[in-house]
Amino acid sequence: MMPTPVILLKEGTDSSQGIPQLVSNISACQVIAEAVRTTLGPRGMDKLIVDGRGKATISNDGATILKLLDVVHPAAKTLVDIAKSQDAEAVNKIKEIAVTVKKEDKVEQRKLLEKCAMTALSSKLISQQKAFFAKMVVDAVMMLDDLLQLKMIGIKKVQGGALEESQLVAGVAFKKTFSYAGFEMQPKKYNNPMIALLNVELELKAEKDNAEIRVHTVEDYQAIVDAEWNILYDKLERIHHSGAKVVLSKLPIGDVATQYFADRDMFCAGRVPEEDLKRTMMACGGSIQTSVNALSADVLGRCQVFEETQIGGERYNFFTGCPKAKTCTIILRGGAEQFMEETERSLHDAIMIVRRAIKNDSVVAGGGAIEMELSKYLRDYSRTVPGKQQLLIGAYAKALEIIPRQLCDNAGFDATNILNKLRARHAQGGMWYGVDINNEDIADNFEAFVWEPAMVRINALTAASEAACLIVSVDETIKNPRSTVDAPPAAGRGRGRGRPH
Repeated sequence: MMPTPVILLKEGTDSSQGIPQLVSNISACQVIAEAVRTTLGPRGMDKLIVDGRGKATISNDGATILKLLDVVHPAAKTLVDIAKSQDAEAVNKIKEIAVTVKKEDKVEQRKLLEKCAMTALSSKLISQQKAFFAKMVVDAVMMLDDLLQLKMIGIKKVQGGALEESQLVAGVAFKKTFSYAGFEMQPKKYNNPMIALLNVELELKAEKDNAEIRVHTVEDYQAIVDAEWNILYDKLERIHHSGAKVVLSKLPIGDVATQYFADRDMFCAGRVPEEDLKRTMMACGGSIQTSVNALSADVLGRCQVFEETQIGGERYNFFTGCPKAKTCTIILRGGAEQFMEETERSLHDAIMIVRRAIKNDSVVAGGGAIEMELSKYLRDYSRTVPGKQQLLIGAYAKALEIIPRQLCDNAGFDATNILNKLRARHAQGGMWYGVDINNEDIADNFEAFVWEPAMVRINALTAASEAACLIVSVDETIKNPRSTVDAPPAAGRGRGRGRPH
């Protein structure tokens, strides 16, 4: 007699397990890999991703593509999550063969950083202008303090104009904020101004919004109105007497205050975004005040030139010649919005690479060179290991060859022919030989300045290994049915929504 089956899981639960589940997981991950692999290298193609709201994104950046793909399969989702965290910090061979560049030699270090930035940009939409942007990226990172905080590099996009009209501002630049009447009467350029950075509201508050006052005579009401004006004028006088010529506030600056400053040849901007206000403080010194009672010289910022200028169809406020310039702003020009967004992502990649190269000053050759060298090293090592481990190490060595193979495929080269050449050259000791995209051949990519920070390759390998181990270790997936609480409420005819008469 058959035993009665015990039902543990809620009705409707979907469970799959065993070998088919493993195969399904691996297949799902391969689909993800297929989506990204054709973007690799200087000849890689871009992807056009349209989200549910109809917003189109054109990108060559693997992390962006994975972020925008709406992945449902649990195993593939795990892969996407790991890919997102690939910036986490191994591999002794890379550390052993990486070339260290001396930090003392500033000229040499700068050349190294520009080479790394150009390698990062060579596969992007803006690869034609990679020399121009690589210099800009290195200049930008060099302006930061030792912490190399990414948020201290502002990237502003202004549509119109040529890509080469993009510029780096050694200081802060931000878009003109909302302004009241009186603004156009204010001067738009100052030399050596003092800058007041405030988190103070400078406008008349309509007290009826947040208070209730009972008055019995007109005089009482007038006294309240006068008090309100006196409070505002007292604030404005204190700011004027502090010596500040440029007043920036995170909160609104109303029309009375705008006119007051205009009459006294002062410039003001209210509703300045917090990040721009903080970057102005980092560049110009001073500190953000929440009250106007202590506006002494030491809390005011300074810069050599403040100027409001027209860029394309926008007006921008520039603070240049900043004494504490630990921040900078890249102003990007270009045509389509999607193109400029992809340019921003490309520059973000290059900035991250340059930061990593400054922090860890060892580099390896790109273009598949480091992968081929590791592959050769692992193949040799696998022959010294008995048992099944030999197969695993051999498989890992073969997997590493996917990078140079994909670079060849994307460029339309004969991958088998070039990989054979690379294997032969690495066996003869040509450690830095990789794919030469320009001549459909192999070349010493260290000599060709195709460089990448060693730490980036170490992170990529570590994350890939973790992902592979994780995916292979899962042999069962259990999906619980959605509870009825999560379901959207059924549409019904509510009050007043009957048929039209």
